Amino acid sequence: MFVASALVAALLAPLAPAHGAQLAGADAEAAAVSRECTLGGIRLAGKVKVVDAFADLKVKVVDSFPDLKVRWVDAFPDECGRWQKVDAFPDFTIQLVDAFPDLTIREVDAFPGLP
Repeated sequence: MFVASALVAALLAPLAPAHGAQLAGADAEAAAVSRECTLGGIRLAGKVKVVDAFADLKVKVVDSFPDLKVRWVDAFPDECGRWQKVDAFPDFTIQLVDAFPDLTIREVDAFPGLP
C-alpha cells in the first residue's frame, strides 16, 4: 500500500505547482502586496491604463476588505494608491474583472494606500 501511494505521489509531483508559485484568488494575493506598495514588482502608484486584455494586473473593485485603497487623481500620482487614468505611456495596465483578481481595490476620496 505504501509503495502504491509513493508511486502515485511521484507521478503527480511534476503536475503540482512549484512551492511559492502564484495562487489565484484574492486571498492568496492579499499577502503578496508588500509594505513598499508593490505587487509582483509593480509599484501600485502612478499612471494606469485600463485595458480589455493582456493587462499587467487583473483588478476587482470591492466595497470591503480591499488589498489596496485607490484614489483616482488628475495629477501627481506619486504615492501609494494614487492612480491617474491615462491613454498613453502608462506605468502599468489593469483589467477590471469579476473573478480571479490579482488585486482587489476600493475606490476612496481620501487616505489611499494600504488598508
